[in-house]
Amino acid sequence: MPRAGLNPTAVVDAALTVLDEAGVDGLTLAAVAAHAGVATPSLYKHVKGLGALRDLVGVRVLDELAARCEQAAMGRSADEALAAVLHAYRQYAREHPHRYAALPQQPADDPELVRAGDRAVSVFLAVLRGYGLAGADAIHVTRGLRAAAHGFVLLEIGGGFGLPEKLDDSYRILIDTLTAGLHELPMPI
Repeated sequence: MPRAGLNPTAVVDAALTVLDEAGVDGLTLAAVAAHAGVATPSLYKHVKGLGALRDLVGVRVLDELAARCEQAAMGRSADEALAAVLHAYRQYAREHPHRYAALPQQPADDPELVRAGDRAVSVFLAVLRGYGLAGADAIHVTRGLRAAAHGFVLLEIGGGFGLPEKLDDSYRILIDTLTAGLHELPMPI
């Protein structure tokens, strides 16, 4: 019989707490069970195993990130929307570095992970419509934007920027460079 109050959502909540406190390597079924106050085998009533739990965590984190970016883009267009989304993206990673590090980076077989990933990508695609980009052109640009933002935040949260210049200034320059580049793209690409 499952413990009262323990369900897949509560298990993911516990996993996020463990992830926030112990990092990606600390996210184990035993750690989640200990946090939830149950024996490890009790988790199997709610998740199929560590891989399934990591997928559920990935869905939650992608949805959180997408919601943050959607909110940032709301009521804005083109350069203003792109800057707001990229700042929201960075801020999420800075506030939740271990969650960000746990994001799945390869295509998934799990339909919920696919849905959550599509939601995150759709924010960029919506912003890029403000530049007249759609279809394959928008996908190519989205990949570049994601690579730039992802690379910057991974270096930042990993302590990879050691020079004294302000990271906020560096990120603003990155955004300015990206937006300037979008205005120089031939249409269609």
